[in-house]
Amino acid sequence: MTKILTGGVGKVEVADTVKQLGLEGVEVVVSSDMDAAMKLRVNQADFYLGTCHTGAGASLGVLVGLMGQAACHTFGRSVPTEDEVTALIAGGKKVFGFAMDQIGEAAPVIARAIAARG
Repeated sequence: MTKILTGGVGKVEVADTVKQLGLEGVEVVVSSDMDAAMKLRVNQADFYLGTCHTGAGASLGVLVGLMGQAACHTFGRSVPTEDEVTALIAGGKKVFGFAMDQIGEAAPVIARAIAARG
């Protein structure tokens, strides 16, 4: 089972969006950024999806500080492709940030890429 934690301003909306996809083997839990960082560090969770108004700093600020930049990536206001997310995951990224107004587009793409990884 892959556990995705959601945080930031739109954390409930992200969790609901991902849950509605019905992805097999994926559990989604609403979290705080601090709790998420701790769970990711001790392998009690696999990924984090964070949101803020711009998708830039605040969506991942605490996670970058505690996990390091190498584990984090923000899409800002852009919507990634599944191939982009797959490549980032292969490169070790576990923490993804994006803008609140992109939740409906970005969250499904990221979640599907996470679910599809081997």
